[in-house]
Amino acid sequence: MAKGSCESPRSRLKDIIGDGLLLAVPKSRRSKEKRLNRKFGWPEYVWKPLVPKTNILPCNTCGHSYEAGHLCPNCYKRVRLETEEMQKAIESELKLDPIDKEVVVLYEDEVKDERSPFWKGKRIVEMKKPRPPWFSKNLLQKSTAETSDATAVKPTDLA
Repeated sequence: MAKGSCESPRSRLKDIIGDGLLLAVPKSRRSKEKRLNRKFGWPEYVWKPLVPKTNILPCNTCGHSYEAGHLCPNCYKRVRLETEEMQKAIESELKLDPIDKEVVVLYEDEVKDERSPFWKGKRIVEMKKPRPPWFSKNLLQKSTAETSDATAVKPTDLA
């Protein structure tokens, strides 16, 4: 561009960008009625917020209701509280020492056999209460606690 040209910078910018600056911008605002219909549902919109859930199941262990595909919140709360107690016991036992060995948690009613090779090289943390029956000794296998038949839901039409 030559010096002293009468073309303004604004017109040059418009030539470069063209009409592309306002792409994907609504031409008019959405009315309040339309916004509320989209938000809370209306027959012309597909989304219906108040649909009853049909996938609610009773827990076989405690009897509380939970959604299928999820954990029972009551049972999970019990396990979480027990795990937090174990973590506090481990923290108070080890203090600020680094965990350089495997940690084993022993409850009040469990005995430690000193002669067994299982205990060699492991740190032992003792809990001052009995192990809950639903809390498995080996966390890699299922619990051995029996479920109550009174709270278990069983189909009646089985032969």
